Amino acid sequence: MSAVSKVVELILTYPLQAVALAAVFGIFFKASKARIRRNPHGLPLPPGPKGWPIIGSLFDMPRDMPWVVYHDWFKVYGDMIYFEVLGQPFLILGSLERTSDLFDKKSSNYSDRLRMPMVLELMHWHYNMAMLPYGTWWRRHRRSFNEYFHQNVVSKYQPVQSREVRAFLHRLLISPDKFMHHIRHTFAATIMSVAYGISVRDSDDPYISRAEEALEGLAAAGIPGSFLVDIIPLLKHVPEWFPGAGFKRKAAHWRKLNHKVSELPFEYVEEQVKKGTAVSSVASALISRLPDENDPLYAEERRIAQDTAAVAYVGGADTTVSSVQAFFLAMTLYPDVQKRAQAELDAIIGTDRLPDFSDRDALHYVNALVKETVRWNLVIPMAVGHMCSEDDEYNGFFIPKGTVVLGNGWSILHDSTVFSHPMEFRPEHYLKDGKLDPNARDPDCAAFGYGRRKCPGRHMSDNSLYAIVSSVLAVYDIKPPVDEHGNVIKLKAEFTTGLLSYPVPFQCIIKPRSALADSLIRDGVDVDH
Repeated sequence: MSAVSKVVELILTYPLQAVALAAVFGIFFKASKARIRRNPHGLPLPPGPKGWPIIGSLFDMPRDMPWVVYHDWFKVYGDMIYFEVLGQPFLILGSLERTSDLFDKKSSNYSDRLRMPMVLELMHWHYNMAMLPYGTWWRRHRRSFNEYFHQNVVSKYQPVQSREVRAFLHRLLISPDKFMHHIRHTFAATIMSVAYGISVRDSDDPYISRAEEALEGLAAAGIPGSFLVDIIPLLKHVPEWFPGAGFKRKAAHWRKLNHKVSELPFEYVEEQVKKGTAVSSVASALISRLPDENDPLYAEERRIAQDTAAVAYVGGADTTVSSVQAFFLAMTLYPDVQKRAQAELDAIIGTDRLPDFSDRDALHYVNALVKETVRWNLVIPMAVGHMCSEDDEYNGFFIPKGTVVLGNGWSILHDSTVFSHPMEFRPEHYLKDGKLDPNARDPDCAAFGYGRRKCPGRHMSDNSLYAIVSSVLAVYDIKPPVDEHGNVIKLKAEFTTGLLSYPVPFQCIIKPRSALADSLIRDGVDVDH
């Protein structure tokens, strides 16, 4: 068979890949010529794997636990790694100094997002402002969300959080083996009440299941390069039946979910507002402030209102779930930490009531434990990638316009020069002389994103995590599971990969600490329900 025949056969066998490769050739040569003109000082690119012509580091770019792989790469290349995949440049930052220099000090140039056709155009995640390009539309969304979730306003949601935590304690009493489900239910119930004034069912609630499945899609597609269409947008026009276009079918499924997630609960509240029966919520407040339907701005303002409630819904229903799951895992692995936290709770609060938000300032060890829970396993280890809007020169290197810049938060919060035992769960990382150390590296510096794109829902998340951690430890003992012979099953600290990272599913034993604790659990839910 001639060389020409072989090429023809390959094209017929892999048509989608052939189209992609042809596009890459054109993009590569055009970009190479342009970059030489845009780098007048002839500065080198930051260090990193060399890669191959055209495809770059396509086969080096990690897909599984990338934050750990990049952490190892930093030992070879330094705390700034540059590579290209099919002409798309990437820059991975591995230190707080680097993320501060670019995302904070140069925020005007490092606050954009990579155009990700899979996420925005095919899956319709455009209601999530975290994925929106930097600009006026994003700022309007951010301003609307921040009005209801900034640091000085989230305290008004504490009664809802306390109520749902007490209901969570009671569910653990009835069916402790379903603690993973109860965790998800608690956060979904909390945010549905806050965002829409909607009460969710105890089990099989569609509001919960839809949010979970939608976020599974985001976890799969949210890291740049997960799908080839993000590198070569031309592929979004390929029909679903075309060989190799399975991504289009996946996107269609997730798109339907996203429409339901963002539209159905908002439309429900709109109807309740019209009837005059709406419960106080973020959505009802936003709807009451909309201009008249005949106003030229109505459609845009309604869209922002709908998106604001929806992003609170999906963010609050799932992301902090990972931290609470990690807390339960840590308590099984580090029983001494659990005992010390319980001793502090008993000493400060006593055993005849549950802790509340007014106790927080006095609970130094519990607060350190909350911080350590966030640090130990980041919910979004690599955050969402920023994009360099214009060519830049930094630290003697040239950073091309369009570079996707990712801060490796996992590396920043597992830095052995900052944390004495970074892989271990030690609240002592945040303590000095028995009190919170103000000079310790707070997980807030990397766990919730960076610069102008930092997660505005972090204050609500922090309150929720404190409420659950303090309340659970006050009344429950958490222990590792045992086999049929009563032997302890040793658990491991294992976590999933993807944009969102969770502990690998595990079991544990959850029992009330005493008869008095049992009564507190039952009385707490009776009072609130």
